[in-house]
Amino acid sequence: MTAKSNYSGDAGRIEAAIADRTIALVGLMGAGKSTVGRRLAETLGREFHDSDEEIEKAAGLAISDIFTLHGEAEFRRGERRVLERLLNEKPHVLATGGGAYLDPETRDLLREKAITIWLNADLETLWRRVSRRSHRPLLQTENPKGVLSQLLTERTPIYEQADLVVRSQEGPHKATVDSILKALDVWSKGRHG
Repeated sequence: MTAKSNYSGDAGRIEAAIADRTIALVGLMGAGKSTVGRRLAETLGREFHDSDEEIEKAAGLAISDIFTLHGEAEFRRGERRVLERLLNEKPHVLATGGGAYLDPETRDLLREKAITIWLNADLETLWRRVSRRSHRPLLQTENPKGVLSQLLTERTPIYEQADLVVRSQEGPHKATVDSILKALDVWSKGRHG
């Protein structure tokens, strides 16, 4: 593994088990998918892709503008096309948008081509992280924390369907990366005995 990690498990077994699979991070906005994903990619010596950034490049618009001009349904269709393209590239680490995993077709595509990991964070952690920025289209309301709470409640049963669940922790991101590596190690043992 390339970057420094405190993880001391069997890196070779993990790399063998995931060699042909993209690692897709799913979860709500503020879970740390992009930040943790970049560090995980560096640790594994893989490329990193952020689906939201790729969508903005493909559309030539900010996500908030796509929502405003075309609506969420059109955004989700474009998101699925971008994710399909990314999942057909060589295995990498992929941070998905917060709502990507909710779409059944996108979820099936991710299950087929990736190891999905739900970065699970509690409401207060999510709120601390997302309240620092105002670019989240779904939070452009009078009660953004209430909307975030509702999204967490509604989406948790779907996020729980991911292959692995890892707690997104406060503090150094390498702690969450180490938790992902431990979860992948356990997963790889089950896959390769």
